[in-house]
Formats: sequence, C-alpha cells, structure tokens
Amino acid sequence: MSPQQQTAFPQLIIGLILSTIVALVARRRRALTTSGALAAVLVGTITFGFGGWAWGLVLVAFFASSSALSRFRKAEKRELARRFGKGAQRDQGQVLANGGMPAILSLLYFSHPSAALLAAFLGAMATANADTWGTEIGVLSAVPPRLITTGRRVPVGASGGISLLGTAASTLGALFIGLVGHILLCTENMLAGDDPLQLSWIIPITLISGLLGSLLDSLLGATMQGVFFCARCETETEKEVHGCGLQTSHLRGWRWLNNDVVNLLSSVGGAAVAMTTWGVISGW
Repeated sequence: MSPQQQTAFPQLIIGLILSTIVALVARRRRALTTSGALAAVLVGTITFGFGGWAWGLVLVAFFASSSALSRFRKAEKRELARRFGKGAQRDQGQVLANGGMPAILSLLYFSHPSAALLAAFLGAMATANADTWGTEIGVLSAVPPRLITTGRRVPVGASGGISLLGTAASTLGALFIGLVGHILLCTENMLAGDDPLQLSWIIPITLISGLLGSLLDSLLGATMQGVFFCARCETETEKEVHGCGLQTSHLRGWRWLNNDVVNLLSSVGGAAVAMTTWGVISGW
C-alpha cells in the first residue's frame, strides 16, 4: 500500500461512518429517500476520505442548511411540490446532481493537490447552495418571478424564473459556503502550521462562482430544460408523470434535460468559474 493510500484509508473509514450517521438521521427525518441516503453515504465517504475533514464538513453544511430551508414554511410549499414534483425529500438523482461534482473534485485533489481544485470544489458547493437557498426562499416571494431570459412573469416555482428575494437568498447561500469554507480551511492550515492568510481569496471567489453558477441554472431552466403539461391538472410540470399519476405531454425543452441534469451542469459551471477566477488572480 502506497503512502497516499495509507493516508486515505483511515479517512475513508471515518468518512463512511460519519456519512452513514448523517444519512440515517436525514432518512429518519425524511430529508432523504432511501436511495438518496445511500447516495449521500457514497458522496460523503468520497469527499471526506479524499478531500479531508474540512471538505467533508463543507458538504455537511450544505446539506444541513438546504434540508432546514426545505422545511421552512413547509405548508406554503406543498402546492408547489404537487405542481412541479419538488419535495423536501431528496432522492439519489438530486444528491448526485449536487454532490457528484464535489466528490469527483476531491478525488482529483487527492491525486494532484492544488488551490485551483480547491477553488473548483468550493465553487461547485457554492453553486449548489446558492441554487437551493434561492429556490427555497424565492418561492415565498410576494412578487411573481420573471423569466431570466425575457423578463416575462411566470408562475412561482417555474424553471428559469428569478425574483429579487430569490437572488438575494442565492447570494447569501454562496456567501455561507464561502464563510464556512474559509473558517474550516484556515483552521486546517493553522493546525498544519501553514499561513491561513493565503486563503483570503476563498470568500470572494466562492461568492462570485456560486452566484454565477445559480444564474446558469436559471438560464438552462428557462431555455433547455424539459417542461411537460398535465392535461388533467391543466398545469406545467417538470415531470413526465405528474403527481396526480397522469402521463404528461412534452411541451418544450430537451426531454432528457431534467432538473437533476441542470443542477449537475450548473455545478460544473460554478466549479469552472471558480477555477478560472483563481487562475486570473494567481496569474496561472
């Protein structure tokens, strides 16, 4: 076993244990489906095992805050969940869409540690958190959202719709990941005897990449995401089979491009923005 493998093995075991505990608690509280809990164990084990404890705790911070917000004023969101197929419980598709890219980046970072990959990880996490906070808070806006591409008013919860409240929440969501990441990674640096001041770029880069990544999510939702129509309920939905059980008809967008794929693509976009911004700042 190589020195790298010897270093990773204990972290993987600890990551598996901690991820399993978190997933079981989340499943018990109905924040995750069974498949979502299994996916969370996989993502958490990889991220903690190969990225380190700071990376793993950033992931936990995202999941904990997004789960809490999904239950905030839950009764007011029930109709939205019925119409668009969005609920408080996250399945394996949603978990992998938000956590898949960070897990891949942790694997790359383990093999080739670099500040650029760290920036990409934080950008992906900030995007996922910004999008989640923007959705969970934005749907409570008293002012109807407008389509990001045309400014046309759209129903609350419709893909591609943005509001002032939702955008403000997205900004705070990205900032939250930046602050958590900055505190954890500075602590890690100090414990290792390194200078934490070299991590001063974390908050601004995370804020920029998270906000731009969430706007990319809205743009994809407005232009390419598959939208369907339920004739029984006379409403648009993101699901091919509506909550009422009726098979829907394809209305617009690419049928295969569902919300999970959009989240994954925006996560990749946020990571790319963060990595590029880091490159510009550091003079790659």
